[in-house]
Amino acid sequence: MILTTTNSIEGFKILEYKGIVSGISVNVQKMKMTFNMEKYYQAIAESMSMVKEQAFQQLQDNAKKLNANAIVGIKVDIELTTSNYVTVSVTGTAVSVA
Repeated sequence: MILTTTNSIEGFKILEYKGIVSGISVNVQKMKMTFNMEKYYQAIAESMSMVKEQAFQQLQDNAKKLNANAIVGIKVDIELTTSNYVTVSVTGTAVSVA
């Protein structure tokens, strides 16, 4: 599966637009507050990475259901709530390319 933030893929031609797909993930384990800011930011980064990976996997799974082999125009939105929950939503256009 080819993933890109651009609206086209160099060297490929978009044959068919399959539809808009998305993936959303939220960390289910609340991070603990700590007085060590380095550990706090490290925990946020690790949580964000894991949640982003889950959202991208969901995005690809939804594109595969549409028989797409690429996703173009990907937009990523990452939010950190005041309760220390990380939410990642990923949206793009599923396409068939050759």
